[in-house]
Amino acid sequence: MSNLTHVELVWLKKRIENYIRFGKVASNRNIDRSRRVVSFTPGSIFAFVRWTANDFGTVASRIDILRAVATGERCSTVAYVRPGADILLTAIGWPNVEKVLKIIDAIEAIGIDPVDVSPDYWRHAHSRLAAREAPRPYTRQRHEAWLLRRRVEP
Repeated sequence: MSNLTHVELVWLKKRIENYIRFGKVASNRNIDRSRRVVSFTPGSIFAFVRWTANDFGTVASRIDILRAVATGERCSTVAYVRPGADILLTAIGWPNVEKVLKIIDAIEAIGIDPVDVSPDYWRHAHSRLAAREAPRPYTRQRHEAWLLRRRVEP
């Protein structure tokens, strides 16, 4: 049994688009012209964006920041993600998705890869956005503290 978390990415022009905003892909398998499966190693953090439209415009948009889990580890079910993942952040609806994308852009702007951001920060951002509050910015100092903490924790 594979220890990887698999994410099915679908693209149907002007109808459905599932894509990875950030993440270190361990493997990539094309199924056909409109579908492929990307896989992540346990512990990997990635952002999964889903967008759906019909003849009248956008029907749904969503972003999930997820942590890939090891075989046998508890996880939540997420559409298109097998076996599931640890959900760090979820935003539904374009205004909320846009806020998360801006947070990701701000983190990249200070030279930090979002895959290396503390999972606790993503949970913080989720909680603040759910309460309709602005999350505290992710700073270099916060990142350095996370890296130090990661070194001393088992």
